[in-house]
Amino acid sequence: MATTQIAIIDYGLGNLRSVERGFQRSNANVIVTSDPDIMFNSDGIVLPGVGAFSEGIGNAEHLRKDIIEISENGTPTFGICLGMQMLLTKSEEAERVGQGDVKGLDLIPGNNIRIRNRKVPHMGWNKLKIVRGHPIVDGIDGSYVYFVHSYHAVPEDNSTIIGTTEYGLEFASIIARDNIFGTQFHPEKSGAAGLKILHNFIEFCQEKS
Repeated sequence: MATTQIAIIDYGLGNLRSVERGFQRSNANVIVTSDPDIMFNSDGIVLPGVGAFSEGIGNAEHLRKDIIEISENGTPTFGICLGMQMLLTKSEEAERVGQGDVKGLDLIPGNNIRIRNRKVPHMGWNKLKIVRGHPIVDGIDGSYVYFVHSYHAVPEDNSTIIGTTEYGLEFASIIARDNIFGTQFHPEKSGAAGLKILHNFIEFCQEKS
């Protein structure tokens, strides 16, 4: 079987090298790139991200149409942390107060809202509860994973919520729709459970290629 090629999208935000190393440990051929041709010819694409939603969307704007087309064509797409939030329709996290919602990629309909009534950012290890079966979460129910975030996803369709985590409220920590996935936590920083998720994604890409 040919080595699975994973394109990690470089749009100027995110811990690209640690994500790259995580996938390399699962024996994927990993390319960090902003080249749409490479993205279109990969078995899966990964949208990482650390920082503000408005900055992430702004930085990735030149790749918006390409990411949407690749995802809608059925290529497995994996958003990590900010990258997961960018998969949704919009976010409260504007550049400044009063600016209004910022438009996301709208690949999974929903909104990102600020964590309320708890200290932010939510940082550290918390437990996953798998609420719906999916290949991306095989073997990780009850695992602890690493979070750093101040906003959380509220999908329009509850059937897209695959895993949840408690932090003052029960929020969606893993979402999925068809070939599109997202984790609010950082699998590349989450030990064995995180590497299992990356491996599951690679296997999903192999099945789809």
